[in-house]
Amino acid sequence: MGIVNVTPDSFSDGGAHASPGLAVDFAQRLVEDGAQILDIGGESTRPGAEPVSVAQELDRVMPVLEHLKDLAVPISIDTYKPEVMRAALAAGASIVNDVKALGEPGAMEAVAGSDAAVCLMHMQGEPRTMQDNPRYADVVRDVKEFLASRLAAAEAAGMSRERLLLDPGFGFGKTFAHNLELLRHLDAFSELGVPLLVGISRKGMLGKITGRDLGERVHGSVAAALLAVIRGASIVRVHDVRATRDALEVYNAVSG
Repeated sequence: MGIVNVTPDSFSDGGAHASPGLAVDFAQRLVEDGAQILDIGGESTRPGAEPVSVAQELDRVMPVLEHLKDLAVPISIDTYKPEVMRAALAAGASIVNDVKALGEPGAMEAVAGSDAAVCLMHMQGEPRTMQDNPRYADVVRDVKEFLASRLAAAEAAGMSRERLLLDPGFGFGKTFAHNLELLRHLDAFSELGVPLLVGISRKGMLGKITGRDLGERVHGSVAAALLAVIRGASIVRVHDVRATRDALEVYNAVSG
């Protein structure tokens, strides 16, 4: 899954693709590099980020979706707002990637009647404050229980398991130690019985491990993506598509 941030304040690219034209060109390059899904987002959810209005988010993502709807890969909309979900699905998006796991009022209803896939992610708190002092009794157990509850809620709303994905939310209300523990025990989430999506690309935990700045975390990001796949991830959400795809091709050839 290639990441397309149509935001001026993304943690990873600093707004390099904030205009629709730049975002469309970048998305097309990601597909050429081997992206099998594109994830389009119009609101930064980096630590400390402030929310944007529905109108502002729509202004950012809708022109991009209109230009990308004929691409031969599925388009995911990265949003927690039901209004944006509805508009994006009407414009051709086929996946909703929600950091709040359909927890916002109206979000469940916005997607339940569609045939879109949905990724339910765990986040403790909200982006503006989520890294202030995250606490867990047992991070793997607590995150797993939350995801199980959201999975049950989606099924109760009439959504089949075949439509659902889960994401433990690396970096979303987790300390460095929490993130490492989740990656070590990622295979525990396979017991929930639906595919797992993992996004670790360029995140702070990799900077802490390697000492590298954001632009120098390609190798660490590829290693983390490969470890996630080995531990059960079905989809990895990445910035560096070509490098990640090459590593996974080698792994797949060797593993059979």
